[in-house]
Amino acid sequence: MTSAIDIGIYELLLSFLILILPVAFLFYYKIRIIKSVLISVVRMVLQLSLVAVYLEWIFELNNAWVNSLWVLIMILVGVFTTIQRAYLNWKYFIFPLFISGLTSIVIIDAFFLGFIIRLDYVFDAQYFIPITGMVLGNALNHNIIGLRVYFRDLSEKSGLYQFLLTNTGGNMKLTMRPFLSESVNQALNPLIANISVMGLISLPGMMTGQLLGGSSPAIAIKYQIMIVLAIFVGCSINLFLSIMLSNRFVFDEYQNLKVEKVFPNKKPVKPTKNKAGN
Repeated sequence: MTSAIDIGIYELLLSFLILILPVAFLFYYKIRIIKSVLISVVRMVLQLSLVAVYLEWIFELNNAWVNSLWVLIMILVGVFTTIQRAYLNWKYFIFPLFISGLTSIVIIDAFFLGFIIRLDYVFDAQYFIPITGMVLGNALNHNIIGLRVYFRDLSEKSGLYQFLLTNTGGNMKLTMRPFLSESVNQALNPLIANISVMGLISLPGMMTGQLLGGSSPAIAIKYQIMIVLAIFVGCSINLFLSIMLSNRFVFDEYQNLKVEKVFPNKKPVKPTKNKAGN
C-alpha cells in the first residue's frame, strides 16, 4: 500500500469550481440558501485550516489535560449549535445537553479506547480526538432532529399530551412514550438506513480516509465497524439523555410543558392542573 497523494494548494482551489453546479441550480430556481451555503463553505475552510495548525500542536504535545480541554470545547460548540438549530432556549438547555454530551463521550471512549482497542494511554490524541469528534459530530445532527421533533410535538399536540396524562393517571413515562418514539424514529432512522447500506452503496469517511492514507482494507474495515457502533450508541445515548434531562427543566409542578422555556419567542401559558390530580 502506498501513502496518499498530496493535493497542492492550486489544485485545492480549483476544486471549489465544482460549487458552480449546485449554486447555479439554486439560483435558477430562486432557492434562497446560496448565502448560507457560501458562508458555510468559508467557515469550513477557515475552521479546518485552524484545525491543521492546532491539531499538529495537540498531537505533538499529546497531553491528557489539553486533549480533554479540546473535547470539552467540542462538546460546548455542539451544544450551542444544537440549541440554535433546534430553535430552543439556551438558558434551559445548555446544562442538560452538556451533561448528555459529556456522559455519552465518557461511556463511548472508556469502552472503545480502554476496553476494545486497549490503549495504554486512553487520552492519546491520535485516537481520543478523532473518535470523539466523529461521535459528537454525528450526535449533533441527530440531536437537532430529535429535540426539534420532540418539543414541537409536545407544543403543538398539547391536547393529546393532556389526554394521555389524564388517562395514564399522571404517569409521565407512559404519557411521553409516543412523543419520545416519534422523535427517536425521525432522528435515528437516517442513521439506521445509512448503516444498512454501508459497503454496498457508500464507503464511510473514516474507512475511505484510512484507505487513502495507505492502510490495508482489512484494518480500515475493522476500524469502520467499531466507529459505526460507537457513533450509533453515542447518538442514541446522547439523544435519550438530552430529552430526559431537558424534561426536568421545562415542565412545571403540574407536569405542563412551559413553552416559553423551550422556545425563546413563545409567550408563557397559564399552568393548569391535570385531572389526575398531579
